[in-house]
Amino acid sequence: MIHAKIADILDSNQFLQEFEVKGWVRSFRSNRFIAMNDGSTINNLQCVVDFENFNEELLKRVTVGAAIRVLGTLKESEGSQQRVEIEVKELEILGDANPEDVKLTILSPKRHSLEKLREQAHLRVRTNTFGAVMRVRSKLSFAVHSYFQQNNFHYVNTPIITGSDAEGAGEMFKVTAFDLKNPPKKEDGSIDYKKDFFGKETNLTVSGQLEAEAYALGLGQVYTFGPTFRAENSNTSRHLAEFWMIEPEVAFCDLDGNMDLAEDFIKYVLRYVLENCTDDLEFLAQRLENEDKSKPQNERSDMSLLEKLHFVLDNNFKRVSYTEAIEILKNSKPNKKKKFNYVIEEWGADLQSEHERFLVEKHFKCPVILFDYPANIKAFYMRLNEDGKTVRAMDILFPGIGEIVGGSQREERLDVLQNKMKELDIDEQELWWYLDTRKFGTCVHSGFGLGFERLVQFVTGMGNIRDVIPFPRTPQNAEF
Repeated sequence: MIHAKIADILDSNQFLQEFEVKGWVRSFRSNRFIAMNDGSTINNLQCVVDFENFNEELLKRVTVGAAIRVLGTLKESEGSQQRVEIEVKELEILGDANPEDVKLTILSPKRHSLEKLREQAHLRVRTNTFGAVMRVRSKLSFAVHSYFQQNNFHYVNTPIITGSDAEGAGEMFKVTAFDLKNPPKKEDGSIDYKKDFFGKETNLTVSGQLEAEAYALGLGQVYTFGPTFRAENSNTSRHLAEFWMIEPEVAFCDLDGNMDLAEDFIKYVLRYVLENCTDDLEFLAQRLENEDKSKPQNERSDMSLLEKLHFVLDNNFKRVSYTEAIEILKNSKPNKKKKFNYVIEEWGADLQSEHERFLVEKHFKCPVILFDYPANIKAFYMRLNEDGKTVRAMDILFPGIGEIVGGSQREERLDVLQNKMKELDIDEQELWWYLDTRKFGTCVHSGFGLGFERLVQFVTGMGNIRDVIPFPRTPQNAEF
């Protein structure tokens, strides 16, 4: 007798071999056919019960959602819906699921909206959709580590608690050990953070980039992959308060090398999930196709989910300067006819998702890497070009979502970096250690950031970022 996962049994040819299987009931038909799933695959295992040889009271407890143990013989199935099935010899209920309670939960056969499922985030992973999404997320996570480890990057765990704001966004969660009802105060009435746990004002990090840079300038090439936080009061389908970031940093690497790395990395992880998540991706592709049918024609996707993945995988990424992109957009039909929500009028405009998608889907018809952005719309750490008005920044644009990666060659010149910080009123004392890295063997170096949930969204076709993370953290919501 072999205790096995359903994914392995469904691929097995060990007919007449006995297997022990544990999982949850998805359906029980005709008092005879149990559809069982253990989370290892989206596909169910059919277990055939000879009801005349089992206690009637036991069979009544085989309800949707119940946890069961089955011992039986693997056989070729006589039905057309499955290749193999288990002929049940022993059946044990490990955990009951009350049918009346099940009707009120996501385990019911009745289809629930994705919004409703978010209210039951502790149970939604038992549905086909969320089981598929989370298995894909798991494989993507493994592929991220696999790529960097194979390419001799070193994994660095950067701090979650920080005293700096890497992005300059200012939308950070504060970390304190103070009694909020009675914090110590200075004579001027402001809070005295010197008496706090860390002796200074601290926050949850928005990025591990600055610390990763420091380590790249000693280890050569590193990557971070960890949680980051934004206290942005946004309830859109694109924002989370807690999310995961992938951030590689490479010494002796310019912007061109950075673009090469990002393209190679993305293609690797997409290829990995296409090869290792076939059943889940096919299910998610069908789900997206069905969802599209309920939308107006103009809101439907031009490509299926799998076509979108191959669109990225099979095309070279087109590299276009921001200046060239602005000219293309200014002269485009949607812009001239004012079809864009944000009409492009002059150089320096901050591009919106609609502009990015136009460049990818309509104009170039391939993924696009935009580079050399205006300095005044990018972060202080990006290397200033010789023209004095653009920086060595790059964004990768994908179909359906627009920007998915943002990166740059970092400013390695101490004097230029200090001038930029002064212009933006960034306190040098707060980042003394970051400036120090430009005093001890500074060199050209580059890196990028990729929001992991944005990647999972693209790969799974889910429309809302809250549906690609196990327990979403959003404004007014820290349940579970």
